[in-house]
Amino acid sequence: MQTKPHMKRFDNRTVIVTGGAHGIGASHARGFIAEGANVVIADVLEQEGRTLADELGDHAIFSRLDVTSDRDWAATVAAAENAFGPVSVLVNNAAIVRFGTIAETEPAAWRQVIDINLTGTYLGIRAVVSSMRKAGGGAIVNISSAGGMMAYPNNAAYVASKWGARGLTKTAALELGRDNIRVNSVHPGPVRTPMTAGPDAAAAIPAEARRLAIPRIAEPDEIMRLVLFVASDEASFSTGSEFIVDGGVLLGPVPQHERAEATVA
Repeated sequence: MQTKPHMKRFDNRTVIVTGGAHGIGASHARGFIAEGANVVIADVLEQEGRTLADELGDHAIFSRLDVTSDRDWAATVAAAENAFGPVSVLVNNAAIVRFGTIAETEPAAWRQVIDINLTGTYLGIRAVVSSMRKAGGGAIVNISSAGGMMAYPNNAAYVASKWGARGLTKTAALELGRDNIRVNSVHPGPVRTPMTAGPDAAAAIPAEARRLAIPRIAEPDEIMRLVLFVASDEASFSTGSEFIVDGGVLLGPVPQHERAEATVA
């Protein structure tokens, strides 16, 4: 007796992952491919993006995307539709970080972080709405941060952008729910990626991780698995919500209890 082929969560669905050439974005791309999706790896890193698309095979293409360019967004959505059909999932993953106090942060650096992390997310939502309507609905997953739920010192532009992405997520969810388009945010804590391997982050992040309830840095696949759930029909009644995957960052540092010595009367 023949058995029916196992249906995967994203069979024949078209997925765009921004910042998909490496790091967490590449992990997302691999995860969606494994679940049957057709994936557009969207990034400014052309060589890395094309190499990953070649590795993933016929169900992946690369599209050069500067997330701050509405023209690039239109071209990426058109490339997705031409290759695979209307877009069902968008993962707004592209982001940068610039460290420094507010007094030390130049306006140009501030604008760059806000433009990529927040305006890029807005442009992505705006660009895919028409395509998702053609698909009959879809899911948008905005990668925010634990820094979208709390403050980090020396990181004002990043924190502001991630809080902004959280608010944008909720407004988009209200506006698009009747189109069967769900919009949620995912809030990772420290993750092992190229962005956290830079000289400023490399020393600070492991020290921060040791104070967590789960005292380590996350691996990209741990974030990817939550993103797949949020984008899938398994989360069909969730929209405008925050999904936390932070190892306990928001709980605060684990208290260091001194061992109490018993006293004898």
